[in-house]
Amino acid sequence: MDWWNAGAKMLHSGVKEDDITQHIVPHPSQAARPVDDANSEPIVNGAYAPKMANETAKAELGRATWHFLHTMTLRFPDKPTEQQSQDLREFFRLFSLLYPCGDCATHFQQLLIELPPQAGSRKNAAIWLCNAHNAVNKRLGHSQFNCTDLDSTYDCGCGSDTIDLATINPSQATGEAHIM
Repeated sequence: MDWWNAGAKMLHSGVKEDDITQHIVPHPSQAARPVDDANSEPIVNGAYAPKMANETAKAELGRATWHFLHTMTLRFPDKPTEQQSQDLREFFRLFSLLYPCGDCATHFQQLLIELPPQAGSRKNAAIWLCNAHNAVNKRLGHSQFNCTDLDSTYDCGCGSDTIDLATINPSQATGEAHIM
C-alpha cells in the first residue's frame, strides 16, 4: 500500500490551480520522447490516444462516457472535503488526457480551459458537467439537454440520495471556479 500513498503524494505535488494549460499540455520533453520509443506513440495535442476512425464506435463510446460521468457527478458528496474536490478536478484533467478518442480528448481539454470544473458540491459538479455536455452538444450540432432532468435521466439505481436540480438555473451554478 506504500506505493499507492507515495503515488498519491506525487500526483498532487506541484499542481498549480491557476495554470490549467500547464497540466493539460504535457511538458515538451514528455511529448517528444515517449517512455518506450519502440512500442509507444508520441502524445499528440496533449491526448494519449489517436483519433478514432470508426464513427459508430466513437458515438457509442461518447454515450457510455456521458452516462458514466453524469452518474459520477450525481453521486459526488454534497459537501466534499478539499481533497475530494481536488480529486474530482484531477480526475477530469486525467480524463482529458486518457480518453480513448484523441480528437475528443483534445476538444475536452479546450473545454476545461473555457469552462473549469466546479467541484465545491454535488450540485455544482452535476450542473458543471451538464453545461460541459451541452457545450459539446452545441459543437456537434446536437440538441441541448435540460439540466433539471439529470436525476431522472442518469439514475444509477444506487439509492435514493438525489439532489433537487429543478430549483436551480444551470447558468447560475454557485461556488468557486476551480482550475486544475
